[in-house]
Amino acid sequence: MTVQSWPPSAGLGVLRARARMLHRLRAFFAERGLLEVETPVLSQAAVTDPALASLSTIWAGSAGAQGERLYLQTSPELPMKRLLAAGSGPIYQVCKVFRDGERGHRHHPEFSLLEWYRPGWTLEALIDEVAALVRWLLERPALEVERIRYRDLFRERLRVDPLQAEVSALQAAGQAAGLSGCDGLELDRDGWLDLLMSRCLEPELGRDRLTFVRDYPPSQAALARVQPGPHPVAARFELYLDGMELANGFDELTDAGEQRARFAADLDARRAAGLPQPPLDEAFLAALESGLPPTAGVALGLDRLLMCAIGAEHIDTVLAFPVERA
Repeated sequence: MTVQSWPPSAGLGVLRARARMLHRLRAFFAERGLLEVETPVLSQAAVTDPALASLSTIWAGSAGAQGERLYLQTSPELPMKRLLAAGSGPIYQVCKVFRDGERGHRHHPEFSLLEWYRPGWTLEALIDEVAALVRWLLERPALEVERIRYRDLFRERLRVDPLQAEVSALQAAGQAAGLSGCDGLELDRDGWLDLLMSRCLEPELGRDRLTFVRDYPPSQAALARVQPGPHPVAARFELYLDGMELANGFDELTDAGEQRARFAADLDARRAAGLPQPPLDEAFLAALESGLPPTAGVALGLDRLLMCAIGAEHIDTVLAFPVERA
């Protein structure tokens, strides 16, 4: 470590802007009657999503006990849902979350997340509240709000139907959009959809407005409910501003059997990819069995929101000490 590594990356003005954002955030939720909660950062279970990698540590435990592996949370979602099942009512949390293998101008292995849940709310009502909060935190009350369905976004801008197109059609859409290297890529449908979304569509979303993209393919439901119909969709949304994803919201899945099946499918996918097999969160599944009320929930990245607030291009600009200086 060199002498030059000791100063913070974020200037004092940025640190004050973060403090102001947190103060306004808590005032927003206090006025609306949400309970602020804290849940453990360490857990005996870990995320099963093949796209996410957990960081872990060994806890020595009581004297004479063998070390136990504990996982740092990638999200407080599961323990917060246990609180909801216990009757907490509407809740929110500001916390640190951790994801291995993530580093770049918009990614950091440790970042600040805001997550909140609204029992009895629809996804539309939650979108309204997310828009109100972001306008409040950015102090831009007139910021325009745009809502577009995932399917419509692909059909209008890439001329391909993401719910029905074969892999070859998605590859051709990438080539038509000028995406380099498409010929040599071998991806499944979701791989192509993610690539087209991140490389061809995201950069133009949320320009001078809040863009909410909703109704994702069922294969991307994660922990969201799937809406039946001729073309079933996952009841979830993502928020974009200045070409950057800020938030991910769900009409939460409450069926314990379906959730266990999704976890099992995740583990199968991880096994096929040679990834670690993390232990399931049986306490969360038991909470679902006991009865999770119909709920809408959302997670919002505070570091990225602060980047938008000050016009920063790199996440290190809003962090006191990035991992290389920690």
